[in-house]
Amino acid sequence: MSDTTFDSKIKDLGDKLAGLTLKDAVDLGKYMKETYGIEAASGGAVMMAAAPAGGAAKAEEKTSFDVILKAAGDKKIQVIKVVREITGLGLAEAKAFVDAPGKPVKQGLSKEEADKMKKSLEEQGATVELA
Repeated sequence: MSDTTFDSKIKDLGDKLAGLTLKDAVDLGKYMKETYGIEAASGGAVMMAAAPAGGAAKAEEKTSFDVILKAAGDKKIQVIKVVREITGLGLAEAKAFVDAPGKPVKQGLSKEEADKMKKSLEEQGATVELA
């Protein structure tokens, strides 16, 4: 854990961003691009700072997980229903999401939350990966 303290406006902004639905995040990305010319890195990757020189960085236990839909399986309609429940997307958006697997359904979850979502999707025949 870091001993860094953050200004309340930074905490509020971070909390709001972490609570976005997938649709909200997509809309935010479009708004930032159209309004300010700011675009997400290719593939939605987040750029990380390099480890400090002079030694290997201590490996930290992973505390944040992404639930990634790899394939819908045979019960696609059931998977769409679960994706809608998890993300809050509309029917058309959830169907489009399921039709193009390989994207995170939800990001930044605890291990327990990620496992629960993975189980819900797998019970409907989907193939899911935690990253």
